[in-house]
Amino acid sequence: MRTVINKMSLKFESRSVNEAFARQSVGAFVAQLDPTMEELGDIKTVVSEAVTNAIVHGYADKTGFITVTVRLFAGRLLEIKIKDTGCGIENVEQARRPMFTTGDDTRSGMGFTIMETFTDKLRVRSAPGRGTIVTMVKLLRERGT
Repeated sequence: MRTVINKMSLKFESRSVNEAFARQSVGAFVAQLDPTMEELGDIKTVVSEAVTNAIVHGYADKTGFITVTVRLFAGRLLEIKIKDTGCGIENVEQARRPMFTTGDDTRSGMGFTIMETFTDKLRVRSAPGRGTIVTMVKLLRERGT
């Protein structure tokens, strides 16, 4: 079991203007691990995808709260959790398939695929009527000295 070296948590309303706030806040917090620009871009992208999913699909036509928690572990490992208490996902396996969306035709259905591609581990726990927790783990490469 790895040692937690730092942790942060944000709670904000499910408004689209807060997606950038979440992305930038997580990026600033993770910067202490000195990620590469590519790794930082990947981290910001997965946060954007998860937060946008919560806003668009979790809360749809209502406003609720989203909680973002980031834990940094010894050995350059990080864990990001995005939690909502929205409508939940009826069928997580189906929702994780590329191109599947419950949104309108402006949605690509690639959110979970992007999250899975840019992280080392993705777990989605959801219960209809209770909400969703997306947990992503990423191991940053060792930086040259």
